[in-house]
Amino acid sequence: MKALASVAMAGVCVAAAAQNVTERAHAETSFDLRVKAPYAETAKLFGPEGERAWAGKHWDPQFVYPAEPRDEQGAVFTIQHGPLTAVWVIAQHDVEARHFQYVYILGDLMVCTIDVRFAEAGANATTVHVTYARTAVRAEGDAHVATMAEGDRRAGAEWQAAIDSHLSDHKNR
Repeated sequence: MKALASVAMAGVCVAAAAQNVTERAHAETSFDLRVKAPYAETAKLFGPEGERAWAGKHWDPQFVYPAEPRDEQGAVFTIQHGPLTAVWVIAQHDVEARHFQYVYILGDLMVCTIDVRFAEAGANATTVHVTYARTAVRAEGDAHVATMAEGDRRAGAEWQAAIDSHLSDHKNR
């Protein structure tokens, strides 16, 4: 029996080598934000609908489900990335647990998860920890992962400035 298991394992190794398995590009990037607002207000800024207020013109989610756009677990929407369409799913939208997670697929090039966790940082402030994990699906996606991961490294400062500006404008109204 032991010999049979060894032969079976050898066959698996040979089959994997024969398939010429190549590991695709993968990148993880994290950053932290400090939002000058209580959690209840901050959480609203990190759903696809709430993000419209500060993310700029390129952020224009088109909801597939539900028909009436809502930031809720299971929602599906699309975003245009140049000529490509990304299909997004709100995988986790747990307001009570202070944890949101998004998954999107960019054509047949890349899969990305975005994990967002919140923590109180005083009466009127919230810390937000964001982690992007990007994986190429095929060789042509490797460059997309590298380029987008480089943008992710700058995103924290850009998001901070945009959210601060939005909150400042909102308070001055």
